[in-house]
Amino acid sequence: MRGDGGMDGEVQTKQGPMERNCSVRGTVEIVLDSWSFLIIREAFFGIRKFDRFQERLGIPRQTLAARLSALIENGIFVLSRKEGEPGRQYFFTERGKDLFQTMLALMEFGDIWLRGEDEPPLQMRHLSCGHEMHPVTVCSECLQPVSTGTVHFRDGPGAGFGPASVRPRTRRSSDPKVLQRVRPCSVARSLAIIGDKWSFLVLREAYFGVRRYDEMREKLGIASNVLADRLARLVEAGIFDKVPYGPGAGRSEYRFTEMGRALYKPMIVMMAWGDRWLNPGAAPLRLRHRDCGQDFVPLVVCSDCRVPLMANETDYSPRYVLAVP
Repeated sequence: MRGDGGMDGEVQTKQGPMERNCSVRGTVEIVLDSWSFLIIREAFFGIRKFDRFQERLGIPRQTLAARLSALIENGIFVLSRKEGEPGRQYFFTERGKDLFQTMLALMEFGDIWLRGEDEPPLQMRHLSCGHEMHPVTVCSECLQPVSTGTVHFRDGPGAGFGPASVRPRTRRSSDPKVLQRVRPCSVARSLAIIGDKWSFLVLREAYFGVRRYDEMREKLGIASNVLADRLARLVEAGIFDKVPYGPGAGRSEYRFTEMGRALYKPMIVMMAWGDRWLNPGAAPLRLRHRDCGQDFVPLVVCSDCRVPLMANETDYSPRYVLAVP
């Protein structure tokens, strides 16, 4: 999938490294931290109180307090009281509720590609239509499924570069064992593949058509050992195929597998969240659906009635036993 923008990933200026403007990155900064993800996930399962988060997750109290404070600062939660109930509780803001679409897009990917021989961990029901269903990522205009082959992108009003964000060079943020603490989770399995901010940036550049090691290293300003590690992990996970190219086939490039192309859907849903809440009116990219010819916003809808899914309009039945620490 190639666009018209022809943008570089990272450039150097007198002010320091500059990085491609990207709405997905801001979403990843909020969701990708293992503990923050678990807190958000449990909040969608109805947990509201500090002690209940701590009891459910077995998270150190100091760590929990720090993550909850960060989620409040990021506008995901608000700390308030509920009439008739003692103590203060953590409630989603509108911005936080909107992360449900991101969670569902990651669930859609995990349910299809990462469950092995098992059934999806959750059976979902859409209360609005009354049917059992699964989430599907579609075009907002024609409500048909989207894929890398049916989406064309171009520069939006926020295209360009900004100061490169500071990222740890070696630590991987999303520990797969931590992410699936308490319950099996397709969302957690998906986040474990995206892995950390560097893995995300490698994937982002690959969706822009960057396939070769040297080009990725140049565009991202990433250390050789870190890039080699992330590419090896993505090959092992089945996201990339390592394909020889050039005379003598002494070099390789990294091409998306079918599974890797499917990961594009949660990426653009995360981008849409970032466009709405982090870059309002200044989306770095515009998406067009080739099938209907319209600019669109990705939506996650009910597979039965094609209505966008909201947290308060869905119910679920777990296919597992909750493992409380």
